[in-house]
Amino acid sequence: MNQTATTETTAKQILPGRSAGGTAQRLLGRLSGGLAFALSLLLCLFLLAAPMAAQAQDSGTGTNALLSDADFAEWNVLAETAQETLNADVATDAELNALRAEVADWRQRFQDQRSANSTEIQTVQAQLDTLGTAPAEGEPAEAESVTEQRATLTERLDTLQTPVRQAELDYAEADSLISAIDSRLRSRQTNALLEVSSSPLIPTIWPTAMADLAKVFTTMGSNVAASWNDPTSRQTFRENLPVIAAVLAVAFLLVVRGVHWLERLANRFIGDDRSAQRWLLRFVVSLCQIIVPVAGLSLVAFAAASSTLFGLPGETLAVILPMAGLAVYLARWIGNYSFPASENEAAAEVLTANQRREGRIYTLIFGLLLGLSLLLQAAESNADWSDATHNVLNFPILVVMGLFLLRISRFIRLRARADHGEGEAGFRNQMTAFLARVVAILAVLGPSLAAIGYFRMGETMTIQTGISLELIATLVILQRLVTEVYILLTHNRDGARDALAPVLIGFLLTLLSLPLFALIWGARGTDLAELWSRFMHGFAIGDTMISPESFMILLLVFVVGYGATRAVQGALKTSVLPKTRLDIGGQNAVVSGLGYVGIFLAALVAITTAGIDLSSLAIVAGALSVGVGFGLQTIVSNFVSGIILLIERPVSEGDWIEVGGQMGFVRSISVRATRIETFDRTDVIVPNADLISGQVTNWTRGNLIGRLIVKVGVAYGSDTRHVQSVLQEIAESHPIVVMSPPPGVIFMGFGADSLDFEIRMILRDVTQVLIVQTEVNHRIAERFAEEGLEIPFAQRDVWLRNPETLQPRTAPSPSTPKAAGTQDPAAAASAITADDMEGGDPDAD
Repeated sequence: MNQTATTETTAKQILPGRSAGGTAQRLLGRLSGGLAFALSLLLCLFLLAAPMAAQAQDSGTGTNALLSDADFAEWNVLAETAQETLNADVATDAELNALRAEVADWRQRFQDQRSANSTEIQTVQAQLDTLGTAPAEGEPAEAESVTEQRATLTERLDTLQTPVRQAELDYAEADSLISAIDSRLRSRQTNALLEVSSSPLIPTIWPTAMADLAKVFTTMGSNVAASWNDPTSRQTFRENLPVIAAVLAVAFLLVVRGVHWLERLANRFIGDDRSAQRWLLRFVVSLCQIIVPVAGLSLVAFAAASSTLFGLPGETLAVILPMAGLAVYLARWIGNYSFPASENEAAAEVLTANQRREGRIYTLIFGLLLGLSLLLQAAESNADWSDATHNVLNFPILVVMGLFLLRISRFIRLRARADHGEGEAGFRNQMTAFLARVVAILAVLGPSLAAIGYFRMGETMTIQTGISLELIATLVILQRLVTEVYILLTHNRDGARDALAPVLIGFLLTLLSLPLFALIWGARGTDLAELWSRFMHGFAIGDTMISPESFMILLLVFVVGYGATRAVQGALKTSVLPKTRLDIGGQNAVVSGLGYVGIFLAALVAITTAGIDLSSLAIVAGALSVGVGFGLQTIVSNFVSGIILLIERPVSEGDWIEVGGQMGFVRSISVRATRIETFDRTDVIVPNADLISGQVTNWTRGNLIGRLIVKVGVAYGSDTRHVQSVLQEIAESHPIVVMSPPPGVIFMGFGADSLDFEIRMILRDVTQVLIVQTEVNHRIAERFAEEGLEIPFAQRDVWLRNPETLQPRTAPSPSTPKAAGTQDPAAAASAITADDMEGGDPDAD
């Protein structure tokens, strides 16, 4: 008991005000996620600044100055007090947060201390490495000056490393204390959610709750009367009355008339014109519909504080009034965009006008209920209500919120059912339908849990579900904003749906909104700051530390090296290599090889510049290489074959080759495969290993010269000498035919139907072989017609062995009498025998 009392006394001395603000902090914290969400949506920059600001608050003001012995002693006292506070478990959440902030400040100082003297330590260590180790026993002795210098450097190194080692120990202790405090706070938060309190359905606690609520107004009235009876307060109010009146007048104009004027201005931008400029102007005006009335409510709060009549409860309500107004007008803004009144919006194709009007009303009422909940929280922070009073007064709000969320989930489900797309649309509809089901379940489950006594859990489910839904709707609106800006810049509305830039920005917005979702559902800012700090610190792979800073350096150096490689490649390909004697294939090989070498060097320099030591990964890389060698041996074979193709260059880009039954032009040679474009304009991908190990015919290797053979047949009886001279003239007269060696005409032999000749000629451009062959054939036909030479064609005699089967089997007409002595045709045909068809004597009997 004495030890515990001592611990509590120590904690109170170090952490003052434990009981003064603990209740207010606990009550106001119940909707802190909602407040943070409302503020962050108004200031979209919070998406980027929240983790960094939280980290700055957590880290404190670090310093690079060396810590003295007095600093370490002060830390030891704080560490001991923090450990005693955790063991006693009597500190409030506010006190633990204050303690954590102080410990985090010391941890940052220790982090800076760990890198102190780093340059000097490296210098001394390099000198020791230069001197080497002391000679072992039995080895020749070294000079005495070297021994003395080594001892001096060793002592100096130990002196420099002592504060660094101490900082590392204290850093580990501070980090452990912070983890323990975070664990304690999370445990308390979980226990608070699972705590069972009084059910708001118990009628016996209703009168007490109504009395507590009435007491708030009674207290405010008493404070106003007491302040008015105080001459000093009354005099202050009279002096500030002109300012208060002017401020209230401006506030009235901003809240009442300002919203009306802005609505009229926004309606001017609603019409058949769906241009991006008009939509963006309307968006800016709609933002003013949030800013202007909230500014007016802020003036009301200022006027209330300036009057000095309402006391602490009234001033607390006045301070929270702009927050409540922000919740209302933000919900109204979201409802106007999610359920637009205009028939030109996409939502009009899914929901009817009445359904959209209902959606706007439900969203507005949810904002009103959220603002009312904030005002109740402010009143509760000063009145110190019991849990029963809190449950009774907030339960109707949760029930109505749940009903409206249930209706809104129905509209979301209708939106998902209206579009039966596939691919991206199908995935989006699945996620929308899933969201509708989750919202419906939580809208029913939240008030139900609150009714049976799990009020904190039910309250969190209902309110945070609505706030999360508002955040999702805001992300959708921001995505539409990004799309309209893209349309304004590109003047292409049809291509905006399939554009990549809006999708990437939308993904980035979703990624940056994750901290907001975490805050809404109970995560503390210190938790996010801790995650950000560990992320920035990096992670270790062996002895190598990978941090975002080193990764950015690596990426930047690699991008610069890659760009330099591409620039050199372009300069060589367009300016230098065309002036050399290298052929096109050699030039492409040099450019490709330079690209591979440049990328490898860029990666190597980037890794070295980032300070990443890959020597510790040598064993792992060796083991992986064995597995990769077996699993990817085909790919490796193609890779090596690609390098061989670039070096030996048996095949170059632009060559006409034939491989594996495929014929075409080589369009590109990569490290894995070669792309061939056939004459049918189809691409054939051939693995490089097939080009190295298989048989390849290259028609244009080194030059475009090739041979064409044209076969010609003439009729028997033609003058073969004359035919040969005619064909020789035709071949020599073509302009593409090479005359050295001259074309030749060969009499190949005697065919079954013709005398066979061949024209063999060398072409300057073998790629024109079909054109030349066509022109030569045309010229042969023309000259043969002029010379009277005949091109024979095959003739065949057809022998019918059973011609009777070809006769029509028709019966004679009954009206035609049969003449005497006339033979029946069928009988006559049957009288013809096979000997008659074979040429027998018809007169022989």
